[in-house]
Amino acid sequence: MTSFALRVPDHIYDQAKAAANEDNISINQLLLSFIAEGLGHRRALRVMRERAARANIDAALAILDRVPDVAADMGDGVSPPRAPAAPPR
Repeated sequence: MTSFALRVPDHIYDQAKAAANEDNISINQLLLSFIAEGLGHRRALRVMRERAARANIDAALAILDRVPDVAADMGDGVSPPRAPAAPPR
């Protein structure tokens, strides 16, 4: 495993320390999980961009044009939006 010194602004360190304490883990574990999560997110975005670049929009629209225009089955409709929750006090 490689060690890496990281300069972190005090306010970010304080937030990380509080979050690690809440989760009963070390700051090292917390930051490592954030890095891994961020890398996974970045990788997923790259894959989606690559797939989008290969997309054939005309073919996709042609497929959608073949879908019959019928009402949704009972229970399959889109629910109306909920009212926003009251902010916590």
